[in-house]
Amino acid sequence: MNLIKANGYKDLSRKAANVISAQVIIKPTSILGLATGSTPVGTYEQLIEWYQKGDIDFSKVTSVNLDEYCGISPDNPQSYRYFMNQHFFNHVNIKYENTNVPNGLADDMEAECVRYEQLIADLGGIDLQLLGIGHNGHIGFNEPDSSFEKTTHVVELNETTRKANARFFETLDEVPKRAVTMGIKSIMQSKKILLIANGPDKQDIIQKALFGPVTPEIPASILQFHPDLTVVYSFE
Repeated sequence: MNLIKANGYKDLSRKAANVISAQVIIKPTSILGLATGSTPVGTYEQLIEWYQKGDIDFSKVTSVNLDEYCGISPDNPQSYRYFMNQHFFNHVNIKYENTNVPNGLADDMEAECVRYEQLIADLGGIDLQLLGIGHNGHIGFNEPDSSFEKTTHVVELNETTRKANARFFETLDEVPKRAVTMGIKSIMQSKKILLIANGPDKQDIIQKALFGPVTPEIPASILQFHPDLTVVYSFE
């Protein structure tokens, strides 16, 4: 485990972007697992800045996003596809056809989960997976559970997660109750993992996840077993 302390959010974003840009420079055809949420926004902004300066090229990169809400169309401003377009894809030279987000409107969600898992396998696996962490230790939308064995699946979002995401919606009632997410097993098969955590409210869960017992009740705790984990954090 490689722990990198950052001096505030801007420094965290730059340090995280450094890890991602190094991956792309070393392997231009990298498969990047990407995350949404407020924490990665600064990382994407830094990568966009470096792209605009000519320091990084995404033309051969393929991306695979962690998750998507069920029942929301890709052009809905609250969808994760829309988020990725607005905060990253539209501002760099990644090919749109090489960007992948689960289909939250699929008629058969079980088949969509199988398709998405097969897509990752056909790509040869994820070279670097970017993760945030929830206050209950969730990664992706993998809520506290009884095992770590799941691959891509549909999850019922608990109230803690829905309330945390309610700031992006008009009301709590508008926050979807289900999402499709890569499973813990899918995430752990990534060759490298980059976990980012920002703010004093994340200190307790980071401590539990990285240095406490490994338990599916704290999904991120399984990351202790990953052979190539980098954690960039700021508790300021």
